[in-house]
Amino acid sequence: MFLHLGGDVVIHKKDIIAILDHRTKISPATKEFLEIAKDEGFIKKISQHDKDKSYIVSTKEIYISPISCITLRKRSDTLQGD
Repeated sequence: MFLHLGGDVVIHKKDIIAILDHRTKISPATKEFLEIAKDEGFIKKISQHDKDKSYIVSTKEIYISPISCITLRKRSDTLQGD
């Protein structure tokens, strides 16, 4: 099944490693991880400036989404046929 992350981005649920709240960026380890990912070109921003609500870590990229991690979780749980 697929999960809509915002904008025009839809990915396979099986490719999702983690869905993180944007406030986790405060953690030094998470901040370092995201900085390295950005430097290496793995970050794909879906949201507009100051609309970041969640980070979706997938097998290929890290998405910055305007949709909260709670909403993404609810969407994921309502999908059938996993």
